[in-house]
Amino acid sequence: MAELVSDTAMVMAAGLGKRMRPLTAATPKPLVRVAGKSLIDRALDRMADAGVARAVVNVHYLADAVEAHLKPRTAPRIVFSDERAELLETGGGMVRANSAGLLPDPFFACNADSVWLDGPVNAFADLSRHWDGERMDALLLVVPHARAHNFGGPGDFYMNGAGRLSRKLDGRIAPFIYTGIQLVSHRLLRDAPEGKFSTNILWDRAIAGGRLFGTAFTGEWYEVGTPQHIQPTERALRGD
Repeated sequence: MAELVSDTAMVMAAGLGKRMRPLTAATPKPLVRVAGKSLIDRALDRMADAGVARAVVNVHYLADAVEAHLKPRTAPRIVFSDERAELLETGGGMVRANSAGLLPDPFFACNADSVWLDGPVNAFADLSRHWDGERMDALLLVVPHARAHNFGGPGDFYMNGAGRLSRKLDGRIAPFIYTGIQLVSHRLLRDAPEGKFSTNILWDRAIAGGRLFGTAFTGEWYEVGTPQHIQPTERALRGD
């Protein structure tokens, strides 16, 4: 097993899952099942296989259900970051967990609804081998359109030969899509806004400083954002 630069991942599981309605009317999106397994268990199983020992899971919407589902897990070991009082979004959620002393430097972060099949190197090992804490505030795992299944958007980032990321220009197709998986330095979180905010604010600051990097994923990534994405994803996971 490849050596990882961190033993901890933060799993973003607090969102309302509005695009997945009506399935999320009574079920939190991380517990929606795809090919017989919940989305969050799929992500956590990939982490365990890669050697991630500890997962910090933030909870807000239907938090009791998420906690009850995950408490029996031992690999990775689960720690909860409670956001019941206020949904903090991705950036605010990371800041809350870091302020509580739950996150080492650096740490992985992964959306609870990320579905992927690893290529020759697993996602967390791939991020680890490209990590350079002297130059990077965050390293994002990005995927080209050809490996992004169910995705119909214009893309998120351009990436130069050195791996530095920049935003797409208005009206143009950006060649890389964010997979929902990244490796984050505490430096990204410095002087962050209070309360709820998107990680995009921190990424834009890192882009301005030339410190947001990416690495191209060599596996297959599946967007599972709506109920209509579930069936084609299940067929792909079965190899149909």
